[in-house]
Amino acid sequence: MEHGKILVIIPTYNERENIPKVLDIVFGLNIPELDVLIIDDNSPDGTAEVVKEYQQQNPRVKLLQRPGKMGLGTAYIEGFKYALAHGYEFIFEMDADLSHDPKDIPRFLEAIQDADVVIGSRYLRGVNVINWPLRRLFLSVMANKYTKFVTGLPLEDSTGGFKCFRRKVLEAIPLDEIHSNGYAFQIELNFKAWKRGFRIKEIPIIFYDRTAGKSKMSKTIIFEAAFLVWKLRFLSMFGKY
Repeated sequence: MEHGKILVIIPTYNERENIPKVLDIVFGLNIPELDVLIIDDNSPDGTAEVVKEYQQQNPRVKLLQRPGKMGLGTAYIEGFKYALAHGYEFIFEMDADLSHDPKDIPRFLEAIQDADVVIGSRYLRGVNVINWPLRRLFLSVMANKYTKFVTGLPLEDSTGGFKCFRRKVLEAIPLDEIHSNGYAFQIELNFKAWKRGFRIKEIPIIFYDRTAGKSKMSKTIIFEAAFLVWKLRFLSMFGKY
């Protein structure tokens, strides 16, 4: 298997209950090349302080603290820039709330041996979502079908946030031109990678609704994604994606 430095980027906002559990599972995988970067948006619950305590026993945990709640998209952009500046070859996006199972990380690393982007798909083999309300599940499924129809993006799960990139993908995408957040951010990043000819592979995952903390979902996130897919479609018609 191809080797290289690995960075798992985890944005946090009020995740002090979940983050030690996530880190324990990640480092329990015993992957020596793997580091974790926590990007905390000044969580009022003291998430950053919990991470600093963890750093004392494990220097492979990195922490970027931001002055306020600045959004998921900007957090990942900062994380990507950090990864590129520090020589990481494989870069992950992963949620802090255990909705993504860190034990799937080795499966991503295996899949990316013959791909450039690997996406953990909730809808590749039916619907693999645990404990979501029916309304939210329906909205998510339809959003992905809508995205595929409008943009042509050949994915079953364009909005999922458990992903792994080769560094060359992030080097090729103009990161400073991405201003979307939430679902829209995931769609835009996938679209730009696809349009640049990178190999995208989906692997099935099971998505678990959070057991601790509060969901960050909002109507603003939904409307942003609904508008973005049309913007991407029209920009691509003029080669400006």
